[in-house]
Amino acid sequence: MADLPGSDSAVREGRRERKRRQTRERIETTALKLFLARGFDGTTIEDITEAADVSKRSFFDYFPSKEDVVAAWQDGFSDALIAAVAAQPAEASLAEVIEAAINAALHAAISDPQHLAIAVLIHNTPALRARDQLKYSKLERKLVDALQARSRGGDEERFRLSVLAAAVVSMLRIGGERWNGGRQEISLERFAPEMFRELWTTLADLGVLARQHLPAD
Repeated sequence: MADLPGSDSAVREGRRERKRRQTRERIETTALKLFLARGFDGTTIEDITEAADVSKRSFFDYFPSKEDVVAAWQDGFSDALIAAVAAQPAEASLAEVIEAAINAALHAAISDPQHLAIAVLIHNTPALRARDQLKYSKLERKLVDALQARSRGGDEERFRLSVLAAAVVSMLRIGGERWNGGRQEISLERFAPEMFRELWTTLADLGVLARQHLPAD
């Protein structure tokens, strides 16, 4: 039986992509281990490429800078969150979807012992702390897209979801700052519900305030 046209190239392409993914993962894993062992500022790109057995050119093919290695690792949380949003039951309310998805993503994160160590590294490294704020805008956009995919609404619904996503992501940012500021004695399983109670209470209070200023029909 003759081979299908293009079948060999499809296999080669699959192998090529797999090799690229494995190389990228090796660089990321190696770099993170070095950052934790030596500190971010104490680790050079040469240290990473030597330990990962790749060239500097290969490093820059995947990551424009050391900071981008950490940013790529942070994308794991947003990916887990978006997958969790999609996995929620169709009949679940927006609040139920958001709470369940964030709790699932947090649980996946804290089950990795390296996660909290890298979070501390980011907090203690000025270059990473400044760059860290960019993850929230990216997370906000992804969350809006995921929520709208469930609602299938139009522009008006997207605006409403955008406001909600902004509030949720702000909660995550403020919660992270509180956690890093000395709340680690409380488990994240207890800390997250506290933050959600504050979020929903604040939104409810603001809703009452907003309705007082709506024009009369």
